[in-house]
Amino acid sequence: MGRRILLIEDDVETADYVARGLAEQGHVVDRAADGRQGLFLASDGGFDLVILDRLLPGLDGLSVLRGLRAAGVATPVLILSALGGVEDRVSGLEEGSDDYLAKPFAFAELSARTAALLRRGEGRAVAETRLSVGDLEIDLLARSVRRGGRPVSLLPREYKLLEYLARHAGRVVTRTMLLEGVWDYHFDPGTNVVDVHVGRLRRKLEEGAQTPILHTVRGAGYRLAADP
Repeated sequence: MGRRILLIEDDVETADYVARGLAEQGHVVDRAADGRQGLFLASDGGFDLVILDRLLPGLDGLSVLRGLRAAGVATPVLILSALGGVEDRVSGLEEGSDDYLAKPFAFAELSARTAALLRRGEGRAVAETRLSVGDLEIDLLARSVRRGGRPVSLLPREYKLLEYLARHAGRVVTRTMLLEGVWDYHFDPGTNVVDVHVGRLRRKLEEGAQTPILHTVRGAGYRLAADP
């Protein structure tokens, strides 16, 4: 079964070659041509694998990798780089990559390494069946929510919104991130759709609860956390 892969590569010829080969294997490939965009997309945590170049405009590959690991994103990362010396490979692995392949490369080897990392990632995904934030529990298999042992009934969009916030628990999530991650909008719709849904979700989560868990960070966005 195809998986969702993020390819962060600024060389158009290389990106086309890799994306076409992976797509032929049934994978869905999203692309980013610079480090900042790549970090933004990868921080969503919705990818099964990230293929990352080191020499990127905007933000270099190792900085992208450090940002992902610091944010708690455990998505497997394969570095694909022209920097292929021993020290380069070691530094990439020490920063948190799961594998390292030097350019030039054979697609057959890239394919084999990709398959191995996806199998490893499947093992992690099977183990993750619940998300917890304070007394809030989300059962990812049953798509059910409890707070303090009390069931919380959510509409599908509210559940998706909560799951996104929970996967970024403790961190500020901007309205733009929510529009892209929950509504799949890659533009500003010019409405208060995010605020309306967050307000509804907050009321449901806090009904009968002693403390708030969904916080508004003025001028920035929202944060799901047990602490203020």
